[in-house]
Amino acid sequence: MDTSLESYLGDLYQRGREHDAPLADRLLRLRNMTPDAAGLIALLIRVQGSRNVLEIGTSNGYSAIWFADALRDTGGRLVTVELDGERVEQARANIAAAGVAEHVSVVHGDGGAVLAASADASVDLVVLDAERPAYVDYWPQLVRVLVPGGVVAVDNAVSHREQVEEFGELVAAHGDFAVRLIELGDGVLTAVRRR
Repeated sequence: MDTSLESYLGDLYQRGREHDAPLADRLLRLRNMTPDAAGLIALLIRVQGSRNVLEIGTSNGYSAIWFADALRDTGGRLVTVELDGERVEQARANIAAAGVAEHVSVVHGDGGAVLAASADASVDLVVLDAERPAYVDYWPQLVRVLVPGGVVAVDNAVSHREQVEEFGELVAAHGDFAVRLIELGDGVLTAVRRR
């Protein structure tokens, strides 16, 4: 990552924290991924050589910029999905300002619907950073769309452990995934599909 993008991301993250601090209602907050978690997932993209990445839960595009920077290195593309129309516009503006728009499509829609419409074995890596109770319902579609060697990365797996626990148990019980909780940032539950 070049220094200008690093600086842009630092400012965007700080603005997000300042925005969130006075807000009691979590739905009004941006709830950006921590830099450590976003950096870890960007590293996974580079290591895997991901070409097709799906993020469910865009917010203002902070994490999408991290992922798009990694996808510039792999020649890949990110589809990031956000339900809130205002956040979609914020994300598009921030992604464009960061100079990574050619590697990102911001979709205004429901993550479950986008998963259901995705082709079989078409996604290398899926990032879940949305409404955690929905993840269990996403699971059959995640299994269907992930390529062999595909990765699921779930943010907030430590900070909201009780909300991610059932999903983690479901993934571990499947048998085709190597699962690891990485206690970095707010915690990233990482599952890699065996080849």
